[in-house]
Amino acid sequence: MINEKTTQRTAFIAIVGRPNVGKSSILNYILGQKIAIVSSKPQTTRTRIMGVLTEAETQLVFIDTPGLHRPRNDLDRFMLRSVNESVAGVDACLLVTEAGSEIREEENQLLEKFRSMDIPAVLAINKTDMLTDKTIIARQIAELSSLYDFDGVVPCSARTGDGMNSLKNELKSLALEGEHMFDEDTLTDQPERVIAGEIIREKLLRLLSKEVPHGSAVFVERMKERPDSNIIDIDATIYCERATHKGIIIGKGGAMLKKIGTYARQDIEKFFDCKVNLQIWVKVKEDWRNRENILRSLGYDQNDFNQ
Repeated sequence: MINEKTTQRTAFIAIVGRPNVGKSSILNYILGQKIAIVSSKPQTTRTRIMGVLTEAETQLVFIDTPGLHRPRNDLDRFMLRSVNESVAGVDACLLVTEAGSEIREEENQLLEKFRSMDIPAVLAINKTDMLTDKTIIARQIAELSSLYDFDGVVPCSARTGDGMNSLKNELKSLALEGEHMFDEDTLTDQPERVIAGEIIREKLLRLLSKEVPHGSAVFVERMKERPDSNIIDIDATIYCERATHKGIIIGKGGAMLKKIGTYARQDIEKFFDCKVNLQIWVKVKEDWRNRENILRSLGYDQNDFNQ
């Protein structure tokens, strides 16, 4: 019996770059569905988030990584290792940088890793809508292209959609012949509890001051669908590092916590397409970002802490 040659094509692609350049926004746009939380604050993404796009015979499996930055605690070290492991285990990389920004040490480190691996890579210069002088982008492209032989360079804006179809086509061209790894309707590998917890954390990032959200984490204690109904009960706990932070998160008369819960519930209902009964508590866990037992409970691998 003659084996028929597959027409399917697949690529595992790591999305890398400095914090706050729009990696998660690009992933969400390409997928047409929000699976990664987004905020204007750096270090929003803490773990590797996988998103899957299947169009006709091509399947792209994206690994959205934390922003590359200097580690200051065990959580930061986990995030840095997550980036390095993601780049080492993919078919190609998507380097995202911000339009008009200077090349920084973090990007030089990534480019050095690209060179050592000789890996196919596409450069996305995001947030082009924020620049009025477009000649800056041309100079930026020339400078970055002199440092690495990219397979494609695409100025784009995940906010407006400009250039995003071109970016998707460039990434599709990197796919190699091979069977798809996931079913056509697969969107992400993230467990439902993780998605719900991340949506709640996004509201913390958007509604609170810079210091408090990065000292906070969300753990979904219970997530259960009621029998014979379209309602999910979710119990979640927000961990923060100081009693003063707890007071800020709760707010006067519970107003801030109520706002966080309302916005989170709306997005969770939209994602899961059902009604949600969301209950949130706030607890103080001092220095949790350096406490392995808490980091493990939040889904971080203990083997990554001391490496």
